Formats: sequence, C-alpha cells, structure tokens
Amino acid sequence: MRVVLCSRNANKARELAALGIELELLDADEYPAEGDESYVDNARGKALYGREVGPADAWMLGEDSGLEVAALGGAPGVRSARYGAEGGEAIERLLLELEGVEDRRARYVCELVLLGPSGEELRGSGVLKGRIARGPRGSEGFGYDPVFLPGGEETTVAELGDAWKAEHSHRARAAADLRRNTQ
Repeated sequence: MRVVLCSRNANKARELAALGIELELLDADEYPAEGDESYVDNARGKALYGREVGPADAWMLGEDSGLEVAALGGAPGVRSARYGAEGGEAIERLLLELEGVEDRRARYVCELVLLGPSGEELRGSGVLKGRIARGPRGSEGFGYDPVFLPGGEETTVAELGDAWKAEHSHRARAAADLRRNTQ
C-alpha cells in the first residue's frame, strides 16, 4: 500500500513509522490553513487536500496534533503549531503563562485520517498524558518535547529521545490505533 503523508514535516513522518509502512511526504507548495474546530477536522482537511493534488493510486494520511494544558483550559490545543506566533516562542510563552501555577497536567493529542483511493476513511487517535516541566531540557524531538514530562517519567521527551518517542508518543499511539483499525 502506498501512503503519502500530507505534511512537509519529516519529524512527523519519522514518528509515524510505527505504522510499519514507509511514508512519502506530499510534494505540494501550498497546504490548506488549519482551523480551530478539532484535530480530526484538520487531519481530514490535509488528507482531502492530498487526495486533490497527490497521486490518485495512493492512500492519503492527514495528521493533526497538539498540546493541551489543564491549567490553560486545554490551550494551546488545536492552535499548538501557531501558539508561538501569537505572542512569542511557543515554549517560552507556555512557561510564562504557567509561571506560579502548580497544576501542570498536560497531554499530547494526535488524530490521523487515512483516505483511500476509492474514498475509504480510517482514523486513529493517540494521547500521551504527562505534565509541563519548569524549564526546557533535552535536545531530541521537536515542538514542546523539551518541556513535556510523560506520566511516570522525571525526564522530558526531548531527554528520553527519538527512539523512546517513536515507540511511546501520541503519534505512535495514533499510528498503532490506525493500524488496528485497518485490520
């Protein structure tokens, strides 16, 4: 099965290797703007876009993910990728907004939508619960990984590393869920 990830993000493609298949990145200049409604709507929008401009015989995989922080009412949520652009670098802004806050519970969320050549739609969801560290640590991963402490861990995802993330991240969990839904 040929699968095209409707994204320019090679980091996401690497993490989605948990699907057990090789992914191609969609070769496109423009992607549709992400909305504010839901991860699933954004993932479906990317897959539909891929269906329009990508190879007709391929399955199109749309992905959307974000960080939800309890003390911030679930923010940045579906706006996670744009959060830094709305008032500073994303991690710095997050830590500033959490300054003095004891409840640092958070979760990573990922939704995948896979659209087949004949219009089939399959979905996968994944969540990784944890909390936000007081400051960034580690050098691997990307996004909020330097400040995200997975449940049961005292080290950030960026410290745990890419190998750990490939097996345990919200994307890896969504990929495993999608794989179960394709069988």
